[in-house]
Amino acid sequence: MSTLPSWIRQHLAALRALLVLTVLVGLAYPLAILAIAQIPGLKDNADGSFVTNAEGQRVGSSLIGQSFTDTDGNALLTYFQSRPSAAGDGYDPTSTSASNLGPEDVVDGIDDPATPGEDESGQSLLTQVCARSLAVGEREGVDGSRKYCTASGVGAVLAVYHAGPGFDGAITRVVSVNEACPATPFLASYQGVAVECRTPGDDIAAGERALVRGDAPEKPAVPADAVTASASGLDPGISPAYAELQVPRIARERDMSLDQVRDLVDRHTTGRALGFLGEPTVNVLELNLDLDRATAAP
Repeated sequence: MSTLPSWIRQHLAALRALLVLTVLVGLAYPLAILAIAQIPGLKDNADGSFVTNAEGQRVGSSLIGQSFTDTDGNALLTYFQSRPSAAGDGYDPTSTSASNLGPEDVVDGIDDPATPGEDESGQSLLTQVCARSLAVGEREGVDGSRKYCTASGVGAVLAVYHAGPGFDGAITRVVSVNEACPATPFLASYQGVAVECRTPGDDIAAGERALVRGDAPEKPAVPADAVTASASGLDPGISPAYAELQVPRIARERDMSLDQVRDLVDRHTTGRALGFLGEPTVNVLELNLDLDRATAAP
């Protein structure tokens, strides 16, 4: 009786192992997990935690945020607003990401310095925060000013040029790096030198960076989550502080009392996990759906 060569036996053993593992891990295990996920109590989460409106229509997921704006991107005043999102055009699960901008990103695009209300692609993180804070403040009727922000809503950053090598010697020129000419700089002078607006040809890297604090309060009226996007860009919740900031507007637009609106906010506020992990959050989608059920708003 002939014996197969060892290399053939090894390949046959590997093929049998591949077939067995394919059946177990590629078919049996996924089907078992799928069956377990259909058990009552688990099915809703496994299917995507969908949320339905009063008509029973699916309008989103409780795990993914969404924007409450009109076709022009303006906030709908009858709804609580979510935090900003850097995922695609906003809350896009197929493009989940952060902006990749860090705390030292304070200078707007060189060729086209950004101004409030324009596309954020050329804006530094500082200017994005400043512009968003100003917009939220105007919408909610509070002071939207923040430290290191100009009154127009851009980063209050100067490029200071010196006579000596590097950053030594007398100051010879000062440029407001986030205010493009012919804008009037937010600061008339810096250490006795007139502040200029920025032109596309300015070599900002040659100047010493100086941030101007301004006279904004130490604790801004607009919470941090109202002006910064989450890491995933899909965060469905906002802080109780941001929700409270919006309560007066919602009450006014919906013709409700402050206590009625606050009661709805409390119903959709989730505390810290296990009592100490994370921060309390308010689910914006579920809260807005309850608002629609409680009032006759479209």
